Amino acid sequence: MNSRLNSHWEEIYKTKSYEEVSWFQDKPETSIQFFEKLNLPKTANIIDMGAGESHLVDYLLDKGYEHITLVDISEEALNKTKARLGEKGKSVKYIIADAGTFKATEKYDFWHDRATFHFLTGIAEIEHYTQNICQSLNTGAYFLIGTFAEGGPKKCSDLEVYQYSADDLSEVFARCLTQKKSLKVDHKTPDGTTQKFTFCLFKYDG
Repeated sequence: MNSRLNSHWEEIYKTKSYEEVSWFQDKPETSIQFFEKLNLPKTANIIDMGAGESHLVDYLLDKGYEHITLVDISEEALNKTKARLGEKGKSVKYIIADAGTFKATEKYDFWHDRATFHFLTGIAEIEHYTQNICQSLNTGAYFLIGTFAEGGPKKCSDLEVYQYSADDLSEVFARCLTQKKSLKVDHKTPDGTTQKFTFCLFKYDG
């Protein structure tokens, strides 16, 4: 794990409430809209990469999903989520890891990543992430990704980020994934500014 990045994100989650950070969503509506159309069984193995304090896990648990893994570089963020979920989240797996080096040890039916991948700016990190995806999905699995779009921020939380179009993301993940749908979304931050996002749904056919 990158210790500098780890310290950076720990400091953010220790000093700011979830409602203060730019990626705050009371309800992750775009992710939920994509997910609901997949009609995955309650036994589906689901991973949320860069989960932080996202409320997607709350939605999944309320819907009865039984196998959920949350990954984030910040232990503080995951501890806050664990405390929020309480007894409801007792079945959730929590993994502290950097998305650029994380290695999955099981296979998933749905991999979700909202606003994590665009922080990977090194060639080795991006290559590792794409390989990890290809090796960690069950046949017929789905990958939903949300990144900053063209015209979106070039920095977030004082870190450089990449911007992606739907075509860009299709090219990055072309080795094993087929794009099924894309959507451009304007995200309103707590301070009232607008951030442009690209969402893409991919399928892994094995």
